[in-house]
Amino acid sequence: MRRHASLSAAALLATATAFTADLEAVKARGVLRVLAVDLHEPDEFFQFSGAAPGFDREILEGFARLHSVRLEPVAVSAWDDLVPALAADRGDVIAGRFTVTEERKRRIAFTRETFPTRNVVLTRRPAPAVKSLEELRALRVGTVRGSSMAEAVAGTGVPPANVDDTIRPGGLPAALVAGRVRAVVLGVESAIMAQRDDPKVELGLFVGPPGSLAFGVRRGDQALLAALDRYIQNLRRTATWNRLAVKYFGDKAPEVLRKARE
Repeated sequence: MRRHASLSAAALLATATAFTADLEAVKARGVLRVLAVDLHEPDEFFQFSGAAPGFDREILEGFARLHSVRLEPVAVSAWDDLVPALAADRGDVIAGRFTVTEERKRRIAFTRETFPTRNVVLTRRPAPAVKSLEELRALRVGTVRGSSMAEAVAGTGVPPANVDDTIRPGGLPAALVAGRVRAVVLGVESAIMAQRDDPKVELGLFVGPPGSLAFGVRRGDQALLAALDRYIQNLRRTATWNRLAVKYFGDKAPEVLRKARE
């Protein structure tokens, strides 16, 4: 009976060990598993393949090298799958334009800011730029269910009947071009790229206060969180952060980000 109890305790310990991603466990495994939404198209923050890894992935590749581990991307299909996948131990870190929101903060821990953000309303000429909430509420607005953009749209008071939240991740600019919706709300980092790719895109009203993109980890993984925070803090003190921002978002990025912070 005692032997059975000991085996049960050992099994519980093994299970608990398997379900921790704290720094020593990551080092012992030799792999840092990074959860991100696979958009199946070019993405400036996290690429699963290709020559340009993306802003977030380059930062985490550097962190992984520092700790002598290998980065392993783990794809999920939707934004609202990220936190459940982290809780289920499918990964150690959430990355890829992951916005800090109050709802998410109740469930997981966030690192220091990796990139500033703020939601902005996009339209496409000949439609004018949206300058007020009243104008926005009168339009058909597209968003992605489970995303921070969906939270932002809900916060503007757009009537639910005017919201199309069935658009796939990464598909908001295309929905605007196709005329499926009249406006979309995107993080300014995505809006910069949408306007670069389509000169007819208009940036209008900023929605809500300035925010942050960051990496997400489980609340219990305090050593991993502290190590990531130190790495990000040191990175922001060097020229590397600005180099990466210009590399992925162009020379105009600093000016647009400054306006988003005002």
